[in-house]
Amino acid sequence: MLLLLAAATCPLTGCREPRADLLQGYVEGEFLYVGAPRAGQIVALAVARGTQVKKGDLLFALEDTSEQAAESEAHERLAEARARLADARKGRRPSEIESLEAQLKQAQAALALSEREMARIERLVGTGSVTEEEFDRVRSSFDQNRQRVAQLLADVETARLGARVDQIAAAEANVAALEAALERAQWELNERRQTAPRSGMTFDVLYRPGEWAPAGSPVVALLPPENIKVRFFVPEPRIGEVRVGDEVRVFVDGVPEPAAGRVSFISPRAEYTPPVIYSRQSRQKLVFMVEAAFEPEVAETLHPGQPVDVRLR
Repeated sequence: MLLLLAAATCPLTGCREPRADLLQGYVEGEFLYVGAPRAGQIVALAVARGTQVKKGDLLFALEDTSEQAAESEAHERLAEARARLADARKGRRPSEIESLEAQLKQAQAALALSEREMARIERLVGTGSVTEEEFDRVRSSFDQNRQRVAQLLADVETARLGARVDQIAAAEANVAALEAALERAQWELNERRQTAPRSGMTFDVLYRPGEWAPAGSPVVALLPPENIKVRFFVPEPRIGEVRVGDEVRVFVDGVPEPAAGRVSFISPRAEYTPPVIYSRQSRQKLVFMVEAAFEPEVAETLHPGQPVDVRLR
């Protein structure tokens, strides 16, 4: 009569599974703690407990006056270095080159006059109508004008070439060094604003705006759905049945349908181990911790600390 009564009342009480086949466990969450690499005062907090965030969303910001100033300085230094490099690659300004070319034409005209005078003096030297002193003066003037033309030709060519190769290489190296300094300044500025590395729920906020957060100290604790899992314990006689990847069903109080998951980890060590001897009776007390993972949409329905029952499939 008791068995018949139990069978008749089972549908009324919502019996879901034979208890002998269920294993005890609980929901576990592996939290993701987000902090700042450097200390600073929190000036903005973009999340609160329970807030759902997506990857890349702003979590909090630290005071960044010094970092902004450093980035602006790096910008200006890099702009100056790039301008110097561009100037070194170019020749002189067109007006300067035109001035040198005009001087060259004057020198060439003076050289032509010296040539004609030199030729006339050479013809008169043999007649005795020109002194040696006059001849030396004309020849010296001719040599000076010729050297002046050669100098101005070299100046014009140099003005059109620009800076030397080693000077340009030095300017390029300076630009590369300042580009790296700007990247560092931008990185340090970005580190003052921490974003969510993964999507999930804001589990806890450990500091408030106006408080001083030490370097490396967690400010926000996130709980990504993929970090939610179920830990349950399998008796030693049944651990041989469990394999990584096996399907499991997780029953939660108040939820009519079980959650489907798969075994993701089997502990290699037993718990509650007897001190010395493994008799058949003591082996029945051994249990192994097993973890099951879920799809993100399933994991979002579970809550850390929640007791569950697990059925192996």
